[in-house]
This record gives sequence, C-alpha cells and structure tokens, in this order.
Amino acid sequence: MESFENIIKSFYVKDELNPKIWENPEDPSNAKMKDDIRERLLEIANEFISFLGLEIFIQDVTMTGSLANYNWSEFSDVDLHIMYDFNESGDKKDLVAELFKLKKTLFNSTHDIKVKGYDVELYVQDTNEEHFSSGVYSVLFDEWINEPSPEEVTIDEGKLKSKVNQWMDIIDLVIEDINDGDENLEEVIEKIDSVKDRLKKYRSCGLEKDGEYSYENLVFKFLRRNGYIQKLFDFENEIMDKRLSLEGEETI
Repeated sequence: MESFENIIKSFYVKDELNPKIWENPEDPSNAKMKDDIRERLLEIANEFISFLGLEIFIQDVTMTGSLANYNWSEFSDVDLHIMYDFNESGDKKDLVAELFKLKKTLFNSTHDIKVKGYDVELYVQDTNEEHFSSGVYSVLFDEWINEPSPEEVTIDEGKLKSKVNQWMDIIDLVIEDINDGDENLEEVIEKIDSVKDRLKKYRSCGLEKDGEYSYENLVFKFLRRNGYIQKLFDFENEIMDKRLSLEGEETI
C-alpha cells in the first residue's frame, strides 16, 4: 500500500504538462498531443467502440484527467472518453447506459493497455453529462476543449489525512460488520452499495462546489491510490462468492 507522503506528493501541481504526452508542454496554448500518442489513442478508441457492439454516432473522443492537466503523477492514467448522446437511444437509454457501463468494466479489466507507461481507461460519456475537469483535449479533432492552466494549490495535509482516515474507518467497519453478521446476500450487497453511493455523492458534491482540488475529490483519489476503494470492491466479490457457493459432498 502506498505511503501517505507519496500519495500527497502526487496531488501537487507541476510546472508543465507531461512531456511524454505533449509537444510544448510548458505552454498549454501551444501544446499539442504528440502524433504517435494521438494515433495510438484513436486506434484504442476504435477497438473499444467496436467492442461496444452497437452502431452509434460518436461525437468526439477526448482525453481528460491529470494527464491533460498539471497535476499528473506516477498514479495518472489515460482517461479516454467516447462522447455519445445517450438521448439518441430513445426509450432504451437506460438499458444502453447499463450495457456500456458493463462493457467498459469488462474491456478495462480484460486488457492491460499502456501508453508511455500509463494505464488506459476507457469510458462512454454522455454528452449531456456535466463534467468538472479543467483540462479536456479532443483526441479526434486534435485541439483543446478546456485548456488547463496551472493553479496555486494549497493542501492542508492534516485535514486531508483526517478525512481519509474517516473514510478508511467507514470501509473497515462495514467489512468487519458484515464478516461478524449473518445477513443474507441481498442485505450484504445493500450495505456495501450504500457505502459506494455515499462516497460517490461525497466526491460529486466536492467537484461541483470546489472543483478538482476539493478535499472530497482528493479524498476519493487518495482512497483509490492507497487501495481502499479496490479493497471494498474485492470484498464485495469475495463475500458474494462465499454466500453463493455450496460445498460439495466428499467423495471416496
């Protein structure tokens, strides 16, 4: 598990964009994605679009997240978003959204695609979905949608550590409570989903109010980087396997 100091260090802003990804990284107004990076990302996006298995109109392919900003670090990944208007699916909108969510999870979990050492994570984003990232680049059209700018960021490390510890305690307690209880599978999943929903809303509120450097978003990123979010997902899978398994009879 990564140390507190390493993760905290990863949140601070760099003086330039990532030079592995960008030409002219010191000047975002003139920064362009390197040709070989852009070509490979479009190739990856096309493979993912084919994997979705539906004929849809793609409005754009974008890269967002820390690699399109000044807060990149060893923990960064390539957030590649396929832009699609879910309203075009009509009354099947919710069904298509659920399908794409499952396809995203399956594709990302069964592939280990890296670009310049960074994991590539793909996602179908609804063009109507509000997005809070200050750096967004159109890989398809080779231009900035939201041009990033370096920010003066002050992080109260004690405050952040306190909030992180609170959420780690919440996750540990729900795992301990479930292990000590005798709830049925449905009740167990409900408890775990409740924690996941609370954490998701916690992050969303922070993004909406104070942006990418809100403590709520930093807490979420911290929990992802120190393995606690994965710990919750792994426990959910483990407990589901246990509750659904039936021991076989011994054979002689």
